Amino acid sequence: MAKNTWRLVSRGPDGELVIHDFDSPEALRACHRQIGVDDCSTDLDLRGAPVFRELIGPMPEGRTIVRYETPDVFEVLTREWAMPKPPRRRRRAADGAAQPTPQATSQDG
Repeated sequence: MAKNTWRLVSRGPDGELVIHDFDSPEALRACHRQIGVDDCSTDLDLRGAPVFRELIGPMPEGRTIVRYETPDVFEVLTREWAMPKPPRRRRRAADGAAQPTPQATSQDG
């Protein structure tokens, strides 16, 4: 499926993420210098997509979006993504007894 949205994610002056969507890579070329093209992406739709100076990307975001990030956004989001998730807690029934799981119950037939 063709990529039809070109997304730039940067950080605003107050630290929040700022997302700019463009209809084509030409709009990105107006404000960022192209230094090459992607020739090794595992997403075949990204092969030939522009590579810009001072931006990380192109990266796939869904089926139709090409994403670029500023280095500081890439670093922070990668760090957050790589952090281990806290273990999930088991919920107990209101009376204090654990609910049986479907695998633990047997059906007599």
